[in-house]
Amino acid sequence: MEEFLTVHFWVAVGQIILIDVLLGGDNAVVIAMACRGLPPKQRFKGIMLGTAGAIVLRIVLIAFALTLLQVPYLKLVGATLLLWIGVKLMVPQEEGHSTMQTSAQLWTAVKTVIVADLVMSLDNVMAIAGAATTAGEQHQLILVIFGLMVSIPLIIGGSQLILKLMDRFPFIINLGGMLLGWIALTMAHTDPALVAHLPQGGLWHYALGLAGAALVLLLGTFFKRRMQRKPLPPA
Repeated sequence: MEEFLTVHFWVAVGQIILIDVLLGGDNAVVIAMACRGLPPKQRFKGIMLGTAGAIVLRIVLIAFALTLLQVPYLKLVGATLLLWIGVKLMVPQEEGHSTMQTSAQLWTAVKTVIVADLVMSLDNVMAIAGAATTAGEQHQLILVIFGLMVSIPLIIGGSQLILKLMDRFPFIINLGGMLLGWIALTMAHTDPALVAHLPQGGLWHYALGLAGAALVLLLGTFFKRRMQRKPLPPA
């Protein structure tokens, strides 16, 4: 019990909470984009379930962080998934999806949130794991769980705010998709299998981020226009 009263422990707690707050913005954007197609009464439930699943997966990821981040091509595969999710979330649902059962829509949104967060967390968990080690090995998992629990209301509140903004200002959906594109290519840039073959440095990092954002915007816009040109189904 005395170990929980040490300065090192509470410094690590503060660091993890700060990291979760800063990184929670990405999660809030993805959750809001995935849940925006749900009926208003189902949105809060989708946010809660998506957040819970993402938090559990992040705890598991942190336990294996050092090993996972050294697996060649894992970040590249994750980046590809994230680009696809970014484009998919920018494209409005087809009319046929309006007849989909609410429960099916809900679980589709939850799965999208969990997959996206799983990919985005590959880099983020290292910062959390690093902060946890400062308090001693025996407290790492406790610290991680505590920090994530504190961040939950912030992520949920942020998701609800972004959802309201998306309803009022639809262009925010494009910004969210571009954010996922930025994260995707900057993550691929640090894949162990590619580091030796790609130029490194801050300039290249930002250039790839901009390229990823532009790629998602272009593809998302293309597919949106393509859907808009589709003939309406017969009444």
